[in-house]
Amino acid sequence: MNIKLIALDMDGTLLNEKKEISEANRKAIRDAEARGIHVVISTGRSMATLRDLAKSLSLSSYLVTVNGSEIWDEHGELVERSIVHNDLMTWMFDLSKTHKTGYWATSTERVFFNEMPEDLSTYQWLKFGYEIEDDKARETILKELRSRGEFEITNSSPTNLEVNAIGINKAKGIEKVCALLGITMENVMACGDSMNDLAMIKEAGLGVAMGNAQEIVKEAADWVTLSNDEDGVAEAIKKYVL
Repeated sequence: MNIKLIALDMDGTLLNEKKEISEANRKAIRDAEARGIHVVISTGRSMATLRDLAKSLSLSSYLVTVNGSEIWDEHGELVERSIVHNDLMTWMFDLSKTHKTGYWATSTERVFFNEMPEDLSTYQWLKFGYEIEDDKARETILKELRSRGEFEITNSSPTNLEVNAIGINKAKGIEKVCALLGITMENVMACGDSMNDLAMIKEAGLGVAMGNAQEIVKEAADWVTLSNDEDGVAEAIKKYVL
């Protein structure tokens, strides 16, 4: 396979359960970059919660953050941003209050956990998330979100829902990066574990699911590697790139 770009999710993929990047994963990434391969972090995290981890990797390529809502270049400059309008954020916030769920909200400046500013219009918003342990309540909220037809709905764990602007996902973010680099999705190996990785795993030339991935992700992938606690990213890079 002619892999020119490796797209890596962070939580549950590149990071182990201690939220650390193993030395084996770091070495595999360095070796791939030494061969001229672009290594792109593609995550649900915001730049604020990703910056230190990304710096520790010393990557020389783009970052796709907040499930594709933002794309950053190798100098840390913003390339593109897609926002969720304030009225939709207010509606989603009200929905969480109605169903008494845990929630978080990502703005361009910070992430709010189980709290929101008094005036939502003072921020630009990128994503709203629900944390819902009860399966029935989660299904009810999912139906309400879908009925609006204005959202891209995924998850980063089986108990949450992540909501971006419609049409925004990691695959679209990686496609944009590919266009900037003059390559195609056929040249991409994408690794992930959750629903917010599904689009990029399906659309990449090679889609890799982690051993700890949700079943729907494993079913969509071309190959299943080891878990995030077993250096699954390094295993995939060694097998298909090195």
